Amino acid sequence: MADKSSSNAYWAANKRIIYISLVIWAVVSYGFGILLRPMLSGIPVGGTDLGFWFAQQGSILVFIALIFVYANYMNKIDREYGVDEE
Repeated sequence: MADKSSSNAYWAANKRIIYISLVIWAVVSYGFGILLRPMLSGIPVGGTDLGFWFAQQGSILVFIALIFVYANYMNKIDREYGVDEE
């Protein structure tokens, strides 16, 4: 990454994946776990309703998946812009 435009493009891609991850995190934790919980309460999942499941277990599983997706995507961006670990 020798020039400034390449550096700016790298950080733009980095910020884009961070913003997308934050939106997913907010929708799953705050949206499904709190705001939409009453609407999801009629859907049974694993012996409980979907709203409770998202509030207790689903959001954690989504967060773990989000970590792996973020790491894989950042490795791809690093390789693309030549800043990966060799």
